[in-house]
Amino acid sequence: MSKSEIAVTYEPFQEIVIMEKTHFNSPEEIARFTSVIAGGKLAGVYWVDGVVFLYFPLTASTAIVAKELLEKRKVYWTFVGYALMPKYMPVIETKEKMIVPVVEITSDPILKAVANWLKEQKE
Repeated sequence: MSKSEIAVTYEPFQEIVIMEKTHFNSPEEIARFTSVIAGGKLAGVYWVDGVVFLYFPLTASTAIVAKELLEKRKVYWTFVGYALMPKYMPVIETKEKMIVPVVEITSDPILKAVANWLKEQKE
């Protein structure tokens, strides 16, 4: 390979470890939660295959976490909040008029696996 050629490879995560999960009873509840934790700023959630969710990844700021990420392709999410939402809607609006954008990302195989796992969880 010459210096001008660039190799492109795809090495997806092999494991996502969810450290805490909270099931919300409705999309409105997760929208309210999202709006409050964002301090009223515009924050969104993901929608995949009937599940709306948000997550907080643990950053690879320590040697141990970076090693897990690079060597084992393992990531940690410190929190996942989710609710069932069978039909996609581009926004969720609460009775308090909080508006939260919803990003449809069913095409992402990793988030699709997470959504399927979340649907299997008991509340």
